Amino acid sequence: MTNAAQTLGKSLYELLSSMRFAISLLSILAIASIVGTVLKQAEPYANYLIQLGPFWFEVFEKLGLYDVYHAAWFLLILVFLVASVSVCIWRNAPNFLREMKSYREQVSEQSLAAFKHQHQATIIQPVEAFATQAQAYLEGRGYSVKRIPRDEGLLLAAKAGKWNRLGYFLAHSSIVLICIGGLMDGNLVFKAQQLLGSKKIETRDLPQSQVPAISRLSPDNPSFRGSVQIPEGSSADVAFINVADGYLVQDLPFTVALKAFRIEHYSTGQPKSFESDIELFDKAGNKIRSATLAVNHPLIHDGVAIYQASFADGGTHLSLRGWNLFAPTADFFPLDGTVHQNATLASPGGDYTVEFIDFRPFNIENLGGEITSGGDAMSVLGGSPVADNRHLRNVGPSFQYKLRDARGQAREFSNYMLPLQLDGRWYMMSGVRNSPNESFQYMRMPLDAGGNLESFMRLRGALLNPGMRPEIAARFARQALPPNAWNTEIEDKLKFSASQMLAIFADGGFQSMGRFIEEKVPQAEREKAAGTYLRILELAAFEALHIANRQDSLPPPLSDEATGWLVRDTLNSMSDMFVYGAPIYLQLMQYDEVKASGLQLTRSPGQNVVYFGSLLLVLGVFFMFYVRERRVWLRVKPGHALLAMSAAKHNLDFEQEFTQHTQALDALAQSSGDT
Repeated sequence: MTNAAQTLGKSLYELLSSMRFAISLLSILAIASIVGTVLKQAEPYANYLIQLGPFWFEVFEKLGLYDVYHAAWFLLILVFLVASVSVCIWRNAPNFLREMKSYREQVSEQSLAAFKHQHQATIIQPVEAFATQAQAYLEGRGYSVKRIPRDEGLLLAAKAGKWNRLGYFLAHSSIVLICIGGLMDGNLVFKAQQLLGSKKIETRDLPQSQVPAISRLSPDNPSFRGSVQIPEGSSADVAFINVADGYLVQDLPFTVALKAFRIEHYSTGQPKSFESDIELFDKAGNKIRSATLAVNHPLIHDGVAIYQASFADGGTHLSLRGWNLFAPTADFFPLDGTVHQNATLASPGGDYTVEFIDFRPFNIENLGGEITSGGDAMSVLGGSPVADNRHLRNVGPSFQYKLRDARGQAREFSNYMLPLQLDGRWYMMSGVRNSPNESFQYMRMPLDAGGNLESFMRLRGALLNPGMRPEIAARFARQALPPNAWNTEIEDKLKFSASQMLAIFADGGFQSMGRFIEEKVPQAEREKAAGTYLRILELAAFEALHIANRQDSLPPPLSDEATGWLVRDTLNSMSDMFVYGAPIYLQLMQYDEVKASGLQLTRSPGQNVVYFGSLLLVLGVFFMFYVRERRVWLRVKPGHALLAMSAAKHNLDFEQEFTQHTQALDALAQSSGDT
């Protein structure tokens, strides 16, 4: 058993001290680091699921690639790498030191004569005198020389660049230090606590004050990297650490208060710079210090670095006007909301929860090509993107929200506060999408000549009101027929057709009309019938607007191009309502903006260790590549001198230096002959 243990220990020692083993570990770490650089780390799992899909999400999760640098296998490799390189240093450092001190004076004359780089010369000067001159020459060239007596003469053993060997020691030591720094900044403490059951990841959506102690980390936690968003005028004494499919709450040793947040933008709308004015308070409420944070200009206090990382909405207050899209009236209702909070809506189609997600004070849009909002193409519901004329401008505020029904089904919406001009006409825009990985598709609601949405809403309500259809159809028939055709069978048929088209359109828009034509009209006559029905619908809609204006004591609409476009755009918008996915449109009227600053807080005791290791690595590389180790031997006997030279690398500089030495040897030999 003892022999087996010794054999196992020897095998383990040989494995750890193997350079191949260390290089293999380094290669794995390099690949893992590439993954950690390409794939954004420590994001919520929902983001990865959207980005990668269910299959690859599971694969990456099993491999721990969502937090590579804190994965158990990554930390384990660091431990083995520290052990392996340390054993390599322990095993080879004595040899390096001996080699640095050694002059290799035991070399024989036969060996020197076999060197590729060797040169012989005939001398007349006495051995001691010639050796003294040669030693002075070598020392003048930066060599350290040792004089060794030999039979029939002596040997000069010289060396230069011995610190080259130090480079290997520094490079290997730097790897050990960098890995130790990585382990110090890893979550080893939490992993041990999690293994012992004293800590657990929190997966519920709870206010931080309600997160239990088992999911909170002490202010004395030796290392952490967390983030927190603080609205203007608010404070925080915790940071949140994303871990796997949940989070941990890291209690801070102080409180951070945000006094003000400022942001500047480029003309394209991209952030140019942003900074936060903060104050720090101790646990007793005493002010510690004030500072202004900017990107790449952190504040370090009590071993915790506070970085300006991002920005967001901090709970902007919204004053809204709600329109019931499927009500046969043009009435609206007021609604107040706050970003990051919810509100309840009651509609004829059921109760809904409005989850206010975000607010943007301005949006830079290309009102030519495909208009974007946060990177999403603005395409019209049921249509194509707007035409391209490449004009960028600020189109004003927008807000984003989710509308969730009683079954938990939700759609996301993005509504602009100000109208947008498209194709020369003005519209209120409301975007909708089913999931975050989709682009918004926009329903556009036309404004009248006075820039108001009420005309659209009045016409929409009239077209959806069954009680108004007989009057609309009657007015349409009288306007379409000459007086001599009134009160005839032709008028009755025309009224019936108008009423029928209004009812079909109110049931599902142009989609319903298309289905009706496919079912009732022969294929050869469908195109002509579609044109006729659309013309009837447009003319009837104009009469509906006339009646709606009269009921609201407004002047009749003008029979001009602007009114014609208002009618056609209203019909298009109403048809889009049936795929809009919500019974209510929310129009932003006023807002009181509140900004929030995103801060990253880190405690990294291993950081300085990593920096020092990186410095050693630079020094090691410098010594290995720029300090050349060379050795020279000069065997001197009466009447004869043999020069030999070696180096780890035979480059051009080495060849030139050897040529210089041979020329110097010949010169010394000639000088002795002259003497």
